[in-house]
Amino acid sequence: MSLAHTAAEYMLSDALLPDRRGSRLKGLRLELPLDKMVKFVSVGFPLLLMSLAFAQEFSSGSPISCFSPSNFSVRQAAYVDSSCWDSLAHHEHNEAGRYKVKSLWPHKALPYSLLALAVAMYLPVLLWQYVAVPSLSSDLLFIISELDKSYNRSIRLVQHMLKIRQKSSDPYVFWDELEKARKERYFEFALLERYLACKQRSHSLVAAYLLRNSLLLLFTSATYLYLGHFHFDVFFQEEFSCSIKTGLLHNETHVPELITCRLTSLSVFQIVSLSSAAIYTILVPVIVYNLTRLCRWDKRLLSIYEMLPAFDLLSRKMLGCPINDLNVILLFLRANISELISFSWLSVLCVLKDTTNQKHNIDTVVDFMTLLAGLEPSKPKHLTQHMCDEQP
Repeated sequence: MSLAHTAAEYMLSDALLPDRRGSRLKGLRLELPLDKMVKFVSVGFPLLLMSLAFAQEFSSGSPISCFSPSNFSVRQAAYVDSSCWDSLAHHEHNEAGRYKVKSLWPHKALPYSLLALAVAMYLPVLLWQYVAVPSLSSDLLFIISELDKSYNRSIRLVQHMLKIRQKSSDPYVFWDELEKARKERYFEFALLERYLACKQRSHSLVAAYLLRNSLLLLFTSATYLYLGHFHFDVFFQEEFSCSIKTGLLHNETHVPELITCRLTSLSVFQIVSLSSAAIYTILVPVIVYNLTRLCRWDKRLLSIYEMLPAFDLLSRKMLGCPINDLNVILLFLRANISELISFSWLSVLCVLKDTTNQKHNIDTVVDFMTLLAGLEPSKPKHLTQHMCDEQP
């Protein structure tokens, strides 16, 4: 028997999780993978396009080319290019025979509008960082630590039960004490469950998450309106008529009223407009999917941890409407599953529990580990029958 007890002690000591305080939990993921992808694309892509627009402007010189009269000097031709780029207005005759002025300013504002778009898309990220991350970080640190501690407490409890059983000369006394402890619910560690139940009634994290994604959708809609209203209006206009009767050429009688200018950067403008619309169209379903995840529970994670004593959120039907802070925390626990060392152990125990012949007697990790350690998870039938026979 001593050899069996020694083997059981070794098995239980190996099942204990290492205590990694200090260096542990420094790499917490405080953004979900899809949220991080949305952030990088929505902020980084406009900055990339802005770099493309500036690079094109610096490499090819002036973004317009005006067809000045042949008798113009070099100084006058340079002035015409500069004046037309500053005004960037197309003059055309309307049906009444009057000049109609059409502004082409989106071409000039293209790099700066992309910068403004990147800044706007980063605002929801800043909101999340300053409003939700401090609270979420402390919640995750506590919950991950308590989940692993609860698992370790269960293993140490089984170790203690094994020692008591080994020292006990009367098996009836041991099983009576064990059943009493179960009835009095001494095996429960209710702090974690009560904390999670409290988070189920809190809505600060879910409000910040909803606001973050709602702002992303709002800014994306504003981007569509800007591209559709301003960019589409000048999308195909490569040439425009520029009025040069200003400044240096104001009093020149031989200067024509209008000259034709050509936008050399139209292809870049079109590429930026189309790619921006395409990228943000792809991002919209991702953002909507992030919002829909708040409408359902991640019950697989909860069902695994139902092996812990006093963790029965599912069996006691404490899960109601999923739009609360607990659901957000569960999403981030799933993203930080590598920090939950107890998750892999409990997953294995759940699989083994389904294959054992005594699954009806196994409710928690305490029950299963007592079985592996050589103890029955409940009072043996022959002891129960013997107690009944002794009673008059």
